[in-house]
Amino acid sequence: MHMEARKYVWEGAIPLQIHLHESEVTTLPPPPPALILAPRIGYLPLLVGLIKPYFGSSLPPGVDTIWFEYKGLPLKWYIPTGVLFDLLCAEPERPWNLTVHFRGYPVHVLIPCEGEDSVKWSFINSLKEAAYIINGNCKNVMNMSQSDQVELWRSVMNGNLEAYLRVSSKLKLVTVEDDYTVKLNSSSKSQQGTGETDFAGQVKTGRIPVRLYVWSVSEDFDDLEDAPDIDCWDKISFINRPVEVHTEEAGKCFTLRDAIKTLLPEYFTDKPLFSDESPKLEDEEMNLSSEDAGSNKNTEVEEILFEHVTRNAEIKLVRIQGIEPKLEIPFSWVVNNLMNPDYFLYMCICVRVPEVNTV
Repeated sequence: MHMEARKYVWEGAIPLQIHLHESEVTTLPPPPPALILAPRIGYLPLLVGLIKPYFGSSLPPGVDTIWFEYKGLPLKWYIPTGVLFDLLCAEPERPWNLTVHFRGYPVHVLIPCEGEDSVKWSFINSLKEAAYIINGNCKNVMNMSQSDQVELWRSVMNGNLEAYLRVSSKLKLVTVEDDYTVKLNSSSKSQQGTGETDFAGQVKTGRIPVRLYVWSVSEDFDDLEDAPDIDCWDKISFINRPVEVHTEEAGKCFTLRDAIKTLLPEYFTDKPLFSDESPKLEDEEMNLSSEDAGSNKNTEVEEILFEHVTRNAEIKLVRIQGIEPKLEIPFSWVVNNLMNPDYFLYMCICVRVPEVNTV
């Protein structure tokens, strides 16, 4: 594992410019926006301790129910801040302009958040889920001592990688061996000594916890700044599915492309749209007179149109921890260096899916 890469991830931060919503401003002039560096691996509700004192004197009376929005979209508090930024800003916006609300919590969009405790238990539950995916059970997480649990959570809140590794190592959550680094090290050693190095079997079979956020667009664009905005969560497809990594043949490795292909197989098909065995929509078939044939005909047309759309879809962007990696990079390196503290690998993908006129 490249500790230097992990360190960069843990030290990553997003500059935020946070505005108090105009409907909640009770003073003149209104308060200027708050400027904050938010850790990528952190969560927006954990910034309340910095934001509340700053805007407190301008708030109307009432009970605080804090939430954030970006361009009118309420932000899901249990998604890490860095993932939200990667997902919602195709063209990175610095500083990232967010609006904070202390009133009017949108219960129809966001699940309730009771502050730090809610975030902590959401994180622990994610850790349990990841442990179950990796080991087939979550006993090590369930059996954590109270002191270890507190230290683990504080290490995430404070961005303390050393403390995190000290506690998380007790959980024995080994994901997958970094075959890229192993090969480099082995190549270096083989050049110094005698004999040949066999790389077969160096990647252990494993299940990788992955959370994939996919947003589809119908318009094509060349520059990220021209990508359409995401104005509702219905435009995002969330895939929470493990990736199976199997032992590879000699000289081969399981790549990021292979991983995405297992999660989104419909966008990685090499088969032609129409094969010799597939039914063709000839004129005489399209003119069948029976009602049953008409029903089957419509179903076939819909299936072929769907196939046409997915086969002509194009992946425009893959972003992990603010990085847009090449798809040929070994997946083991991505997992071991870019996963979040809850042992999930979060990926944001933009797919262009052309519209098809069914009329």
